[in-house]
Amino acid sequence: MKPHIEVVEVGPRDGLQNEARVLDVDTRVDLIHRLVADGVRRLEAVSFVRTDLVPQMSDAEEVLSQLDLRSDVTYIGLVLNRRGAERAAQAQNCSEINVVVPVTNGFSTRNQRCTVAEMVTHAACCVAVARDAGMTASVTLAVAFGCPFDGPVGDVAVARVLDQVADLGVDEIAFANTIGVGVPDQVTALADLVRDDPRVPRVRFHFHNTRNTGYANAYAASRLDGFNEIALDSSVGGFGGCPFAPAATGNIATEDLGYLLRGGGNTHTGIALDGITRTGTWLAERLGRPAPGLLVRAGDFPNGDAA
Repeated sequence: MKPHIEVVEVGPRDGLQNEARVLDVDTRVDLIHRLVADGVRRLEAVSFVRTDLVPQMSDAEEVLSQLDLRSDVTYIGLVLNRRGAERAAQAQNCSEINVVVPVTNGFSTRNQRCTVAEMVTHAACCVAVARDAGMTASVTLAVAFGCPFDGPVGDVAVARVLDQVADLGVDEIAFANTIGVGVPDQVTALADLVRDDPRVPRVRFHFHNTRNTGYANAYAASRLDGFNEIALDSSVGGFGGCPFAPAATGNIATEDLGYLLRGGGNTHTGIALDGITRTGTWLAERLGRPAPGLLVRAGDFPNGDAA
């Protein structure tokens, strides 16, 4: 049986963090409300990071305070340390903390200015803050498919960090193809690391399409054996990238992913493809550049069906 697929929208965070044009609070709030209207039910709304380094993510608390609170929608705040987690716990409408833990020292020291071991300690603090605040806590293992500084990353290296993170009692672990070097066989190999691990209640994947393998990877994840549910990150319009990872271009596009999943028989994401495609076009206009995704250009076929 195919696993149930949950689409996690990361456009308001990963989609915007590397853009030259910084969107104001009202526009970011409007984007999130449009995504919810399109059927998105779990999304990364903000990140609690240093705004001098990532100005696109400024005013996180203000963005969250203006969102419509809904019992069926989860707003995620990305954090890198205890201070970020405390900000997320004190903010309105943020119900989940996502902590990024790189699996290589090369990326961790450049992106987060600490070693992997130190980042695992930070993650433990973040999870503790989330638990005290009654929030869900997830961890994303960055550069799990390959690192721009340390090169190929083997399963053993990922497993070493995974084992430490799984002991923190998180609700979900995500494997991130941060720079878009991964291929489907790696998806299967990483899934094998957690398939029978009771410490990992849920599994998520984060794919970039830098080398045109993002959708092949997503399809492989949607066909994994032994999982009742798999979550997949995507970004409306295919926008995205990491300011600290060379050549890390856009995420897989939510509308393109929805089209792929629907064609493969995963018809239960609840996301309206016509609506999310219009939102991708709307966002492209505000960012002042074409959307990297393809459905915004080619259109749905047949038109108007939900994923």
